[in-house]
Amino acid sequence: MAVKGRDIALRAASAAVLAPAAVAATWIGGVWFLGLIVAASVVLAFEWGAMSAPRAPRLIGGAVSLAVVAAVVSAYFGAMSVAFVMLVFGAAGAALFARSRGQQAVDAAYGVLYLGWPSVLLIWLRDVDSTVGLHWTALVFAVTWSADILAYLAGSTFGGPKLWPSYSPNKTWSGFIGGIVAGAIAGAAMTAWFDMGPLTVFWGAFLGLAAALATMGGDLWESGLKRRFGVKDAGNTIPGHGGLLDRVDGLMFAVVVVAAGRLLVVLLERGVS
Repeated sequence: MAVKGRDIALRAASAAVLAPAAVAATWIGGVWFLGLIVAASVVLAFEWGAMSAPRAPRLIGGAVSLAVVAAVVSAYFGAMSVAFVMLVFGAAGAALFARSRGQQAVDAAYGVLYLGWPSVLLIWLRDVDSTVGLHWTALVFAVTWSADILAYLAGSTFGGPKLWPSYSPNKTWSGFIGGIVAGAIAGAAMTAWFDMGPLTVFWGAFLGLAAALATMGGDLWESGLKRRFGVKDAGNTIPGHGGLLDRVDGLMFAVVVVAAGRLLVVLLERGVS
């Protein structure tokens, strides 16, 4: 219990430093949010390089980083189609570069798409509208953080049967249930608090539930990737948490679900008008 208590304290201390910076950049938006996503993308890319290409981590990390940042900047300036094209060509370019360095081309290409797709969607979600975009981005963070924190606390407190031992031996069903319930509550609360257009509290809860499920799925997916590459953590960037990828793996999946919900609302609003 003492070791677990120290682990929770270290996690809380790291979150107390990083979360306010992320919240502030999200609140301000504009180039500050762009800077947050670019910085995170670079860190994630180099973690991916170290994890997937240990013989050339900096070279592969740099190639993946270049492709992802180019797509993110394009999305920031409103060229979403260009951003998606850059992701495709960036993945191909990273694959060719990795192959020339004797590394796995598929891993480099996948790294660009795995990291780039949610980064581009976060830019679109935040800057599609200065106020409404903030609300939707806040919903993503609230649902993801609530699901992640409550899953950890419920699993640590109640324990019980393992969720998927072959992929992630520490995950439990109690943590899974706690996470999705927390996500649904967070989605409903954010919808009640913010102006989300035609999104009602009920549908906010449903979207929160779906995003929480995606958060759990993203966590399991990254656990599978780490087992494939034979590493315990994606890195040691954040004390008590491992790498940044270990903290945002669920967010990367959840943002896809929330962006799909936002797109549906936009289409509904256009249909009504």
